[in-house]
Amino acid sequence: MAEVAQPVPAESQAKHVVYCGVCTLPPEYCEFGGTAKKCEEWLKDAHPDMYQSLYSEEALNSNLATLSVSARERAAKDAAKKEAKAAAAEARDAERKAASKVQIKRVERNKRKHVTVITGLDIYGLENKKIAKDLGKKFATGSSMTRSAGGTEEITVQGDVSDDVKEWLLEVYGKEIPEANIELIEDKKKKKATEAP
Repeated sequence: MAEVAQPVPAESQAKHVVYCGVCTLPPEYCEFGGTAKKCEEWLKDAHPDMYQSLYSEEALNSNLATLSVSARERAAKDAAKKEAKAAAAEARDAERKAASKVQIKRVERNKRKHVTVITGLDIYGLENKKIAKDLGKKFATGSSMTRSAGGTEEITVQGDVSDDVKEWLLEVYGKEIPEANIELIEDKKKKKATEAP
């Protein structure tokens, strides 16, 4: 008996979805984020064909035709509010980065033993754990990321390498951290007052 080949069902292909390079939403939903103008500019540069289908005069007119006059006004007000909020948040973030300092402290443990403590890197969007590992490799010392009593993350490097750490940070992360925002601090243990016998 001859076997008859059964037809193999065609597998459906996965859809290719484009995500916005600014807000990471699909371009159809960018209008609901706070960065609609930036998203529109990105789409115009990256995917001109999709830009035409979403933002051409015909597409905009057909979408607006379904809305009432009051709904159009509300939509325009909402869009303006979202853009203003996004701009204010961006300005606050830039101001916070400009005002924040990366502190590199040289802390005395014993008479001749020191550790270097680095704080303030997380504000610039840097991963403290990764930097701690890189510093340990660079200076061939023990290095770890811990949380301080205040809840902030800090990197502790064994040894007095504060000047070298500053140079390394400027060399590797000079684009993210301006040199004026890095400060070196020397923290000495207070000597105990000796009492006269």
